[in-house]
Amino acid sequence: MSTPRVAVIGYGFSGRCFHSYLISLVPGLSLAGIAARNPETHARIEAERGCRAYESFEQVLADPAVDLVVLATPNHTHADLAVAAMDAGKNVITDKVMCLTVVDADRMIDAARRNNVLLSVFQNRRWDGDFLTLRGAMDDGSLGTVKYIEMAWQGMGAWGGWRGQSEMGGGRFFDLGAHLADQLALLFPQAIESVYCRMHHDYAGTDVESEALLVATFAGGFTGVCDLSGMTMISKPRFRAHGDRASFVKYGLDPQEKAMIAENIDAAVESPENFARVHDGKTETRLPTLPGRWRSYYENIADALTEAAPLAVTPESVRRGIAILDAAKRSARTGEVVRLVSA
Repeated sequence: MSTPRVAVIGYGFSGRCFHSYLISLVPGLSLAGIAARNPETHARIEAERGCRAYESFEQVLADPAVDLVVLATPNHTHADLAVAAMDAGKNVITDKVMCLTVVDADRMIDAARRNNVLLSVFQNRRWDGDFLTLRGAMDDGSLGTVKYIEMAWQGMGAWGGWRGQSEMGGGRFFDLGAHLADQLALLFPQAIESVYCRMHHDYAGTDVESEALLVATFAGGFTGVCDLSGMTMISKPRFRAHGDRASFVKYGLDPQEKAMIAENIDAAVESPENFARVHDGKTETRLPTLPGRWRSYYENIADALTEAAPLAVTPESVRRGIAILDAAKRSARTGEVVRLVSA
């Protein structure tokens, strides 16, 4: 394949600041266009990204020059749009969350196999510096055996627009939980045994959760906790991991997003005050954060399409995180632990 031509569906925050920007940095990809329903947005697309403004998703699918479709659309639309695009012969990337249920994840994976096309999910935070630092500390044995990991991504207040509507997959649970569940499933590759989740709904004027705390257990006695509070003025550590040789604590968020919004992602630098603390029971040391690199996601996509390189984010790997979120939603509805068999 020559340089793949990419069309992004949607020019909201994700389509504008994440996808079209990062795609523009990859020499192995060409941004063919961006689809938006609002005619007023078309002029912005042409001025800001210098590419074609498509009028609709259907117009993109009808364009034989488009090789790859990127879905930067509301969460609840990902499954249906992805299947339609793959059935039209297009390679597909969905923004996270991949979809809202395991049934939809399987439907998407089946469509990719049936049409022999690429399907991936924009799990850019697999390239967060803090995640890479924790994974490195676990892999090199400095923490010993880690059987308990707690992650938190917290804030205050409900979001607006579709992100404030539960039926559209809004709320922190799906938007940020997609990253936490994905990272947890990578750090603990053992079979997922059970999930419990408690949610609160304390916002006025929106039905999305105000608190979401989930606990996932894995074969062999491994436990992961994800805290997605939207009623927090003072946040917990982003990561806390307990090993039998040392504990790891890390505050703060990866700095790439702020730099990316300013369209200078390479300027992202982690403040030393946010370096992880590692304590072995006698001595506490600071562990410098490994550099994160979100560019790597789309660079891999280009290599996968043109050079048959292994796909870094496979839909099968993302499915494990979806299984955790799907079970957590069921647990929150029933108040019971959901036991999994094959996740």
